[in-house]
Amino acid sequence: MLISLAMLSKHPALLLPLCLAATWLVWGSTYLAIKFALISFPPYVLSGTRYLLAGGLLLAWLIWQRSTWPSWRQVRNASLIGFLMLTVGNGLTCVAEQTLDSGATALIVAATPLLTVLLSQMMGSRARALEWCGIGLGLLGIVLMNLDARLASDPHGVMLMIIACLAWALASVLIPRLDLPQGSMSSTIQMLAGGLISLPLALLGGERFPAAPTAGAIAALLYLVLFGSVIAYSAFVWLLRNARPALATSSSYVNPVVALFLGWLLAGETVSWPLLAGMSIILLGVALIGWSARSKG
Repeated sequence: MLISLAMLSKHPALLLPLCLAATWLVWGSTYLAIKFALISFPPYVLSGTRYLLAGGLLLAWLIWQRSTWPSWRQVRNASLIGFLMLTVGNGLTCVAEQTLDSGATALIVAATPLLTVLLSQMMGSRARALEWCGIGLGLLGIVLMNLDARLASDPHGVMLMIIACLAWALASVLIPRLDLPQGSMSSTIQMLAGGLISLPLALLGGERFPAAPTAGAIAALLYLVLFGSVIAYSAFVWLLRNARPALATSSSYVNPVVALFLGWLLAGETVSWPLLAGMSIILLGVALIGWSARSKG
């Protein structure tokens, strides 16, 4: 069953931690799910199918709810965000994961909050001291984690991930500044736009739907659709509209912890003291960002 965020809007004290949990934990697991899905699905076929299905499910839900339709201006703005975050951000992530392991990919994504704050500064916002401290601690934690989880020797994959992070950070900064549809309608249009743009790009790039995908790849795709997109992405969009950018993008710090833990649990990766130390420092950085958000106003 699809759950509209609007149903919980009267209880923001409950909605905020639920949305954070969705972006921290669910998104942390999607890196491994993408890896499993790539066994059968080409990258942009995977990304486009994921968001087209998720957007279609949400659209059916909104039609059933008789939701108010947005203006063309709002549709255009939401489509721009969908292009940046999903076609560029997630699409390039899928391409990079063809050669990078899931944990390494999540580690690179941890740079997104720093890029978001820097872009916000360029557009007139000012980060608070606690936010800068939290971001600094997060980056320090990532450095320590890299002593344990070595990035693959793939500069092309790393460069693709940097571009993906830049696109995601730019969209994160633009969302509070744009006239977007209200509630789940915003994430619905973003996902539909991301899917509708990604699939033609996949075909132009020579990608094709697999003739006989494995059961594991199909299960991973369904997980990405329902949990990674319908639930977690909708939660992320709500956070960007209702929380400070540094808190909304703090999932980039927690996701590597989850991704590397799943790698240890499911793939037998070693958990050493640099990893444990890095995880602790990252979580402390997230806590500082959260305290800064609570003191808003």
